[in-house]
Amino acid sequence: MSPDVQPAGNYYDKYRTANPIARRLMRGFLDAFDSLVERVPVSNALEIGCGEGELSIRLARRGFRVRGCDISADIVEEARRRAHAAGVEASFWPQPIETIDVAAEAAPLVVCCEVLEHVDDPLRAIDALAGLARPHLIASVPREPLWRALNMARGKYLGALGNTPGHVNHWGRGAFLQLMSRRFDILQVRSPLPWTMVLCRRR
Repeated sequence: MSPDVQPAGNYYDKYRTANPIARRLMRGFLDAFDSLVERVPVSNALEIGCGEGELSIRLARRGFRVRGCDISADIVEEARRRAHAAGVEASFWPQPIETIDVAAEAAPLVVCCEVLEHVDDPLRAIDALAGLARPHLIASVPREPLWRALNMARGKYLGALGNTPGHVNHWGRGAFLQLMSRRFDILQVRSPLPWTMVLCRRR
């Protein structure tokens, strides 16, 4: 995906939404994330598709030394601002997963949440993640078709049958686990509504 093409829906700030239902769903997402992070020794972490930096900040508060990248330079600036406001050390830079220097940026823990549904070539992205993760990866994607059904239930994206703009890949739980199993051993699975989240170890 070109850095000049920023898919709509990729920069909705779900972590700070005022919608009470969305906030409840995000609590489930973050609880699942925290439960998987607890199983990984504290060390260096790299977040791919860091967005506003909320997960990176969460990792930094647990003692991880954190770096993060995102396709959008503007969103990277917001991540830097939030990390500074939170009083944590984290570095961020603009970079799409397709062009990341795997050898230079590898980390003991890689986080890639809510990214793979946006990439043009998910197999290439998985290969990059397998090169980066030394050895752990936490990844998540929207769980389909539940994600689109919930969008339609709230009257969103009806013309696209509930598909969030920018989502070009769609996986149910089983299909996502099969995708990740190409390069990783899956250690733990969480299913916070409406996502699938995994902790993996690269082979």
